[in-house]
Amino acid sequence: MKQLVRVFGVVIIAAVLMMVLAFSLNKSEGYSGGNTLTIYNWGDYVDPALLKKFEKESGIKVIYQTFDSNEAMMTKIEQGGTTFDIAVPSDYAISKMREENLLIPLDKSKLPNMKYLNPRFMDLSFDEGNKYSMPYFWGTLGIIYNKKMIQDIPFTSWNDLWRPELKNQILLIDGAREVMGLGLNSLGYSLNSKNKVELQEALMKLKEMTPNVKAIVGDEIKILMAGDEAGVAVTFSGEAAEMLSENENLEYVIPKEGSNLWFDNMVIPKTAKNVDGAHKFINFMLKPENAAQNAEYVGYATPNEAAVKLLPKEISSDKRFYPDLDQLKNLEVYDNLGKRMLSYYNELFLEFKMYRK
Repeated sequence: MKQLVRVFGVVIIAAVLMMVLAFSLNKSEGYSGGNTLTIYNWGDYVDPALLKKFEKESGIKVIYQTFDSNEAMMTKIEQGGTTFDIAVPSDYAISKMREENLLIPLDKSKLPNMKYLNPRFMDLSFDEGNKYSMPYFWGTLGIIYNKKMIQDIPFTSWNDLWRPELKNQILLIDGAREVMGLGLNSLGYSLNSKNKVELQEALMKLKEMTPNVKAIVGDEIKILMAGDEAGVAVTFSGEAAEMLSENENLEYVIPKEGSNLWFDNMVIPKTAKNVDGAHKFINFMLKPENAAQNAEYVGYATPNEAAVKLLPKEISSDKRFYPDLDQLKNLEVYDNLGKRMLSYYNELFLEFKMYRK
């Protein structure tokens, strides 16, 4: 019996020691079992050093996952199989997620650093009053071209893309809103048009551009333009900034007719498990020094007014990526068109792609 008691005592002591060791390890890492934050963001869209800094300051372990489209992100959150505490959708997606009750309202008392955000990027149509989201990055859609390969076109207008000397030279971004939008803008129409006559007119005009279209691609645009594989591309400003850093012959312009002004904002999905941690992360990213560091790493424009002042002058004074108010007045944010109209845009875009073949 004594032997049994002795063995039992040894087991108890060993179990206690293991518990103490586990607690010590967790404490040394600064984490506890449920003290994690799962972030769902675009690929390469945050400085990894900032995630480490947040973990060190907060004691919260970050799990970082990525998506490649708003649609893929929304589908995964709707399904609810994976818990995400933070997501970074685009403007129209935020509107849709709000309508479908997929977001938790923000507690602004926990976001004191929102005071550093530029007011012109707040209270926009997709989230009036910023009830559900805080700005993360913003930018434009425009034209990037190779000055060495194409020397006689100044590229000030979307209509320059139809010039015959650009045969087999243009790369288009693989997006219905973007391509249909530039077609609409080239005719003087809104890129949020729901007028089917205008949309059909835009499609017919886009079909006239097909001899100039080399390919319709995604991220490959960066590699192809940086490597002088094409003369012109339609792309986002942040992607353009990265390309410019790799090829000195490239230039980026915002067409005079107007274009897309887009926003990616931080939100807390309905299924979040660490709502308090999510607020801490949003507030952390709104701190000017962190926002500036993130902008330098990613290459997109920060909506944080105080952060802009911390950026190198060659970045903050570059009107291609930090345009002034006069340039912004012709730009439009994508509206949530609704499922039926968005499907119509997708049908027209598919018809355009099939027409090329």
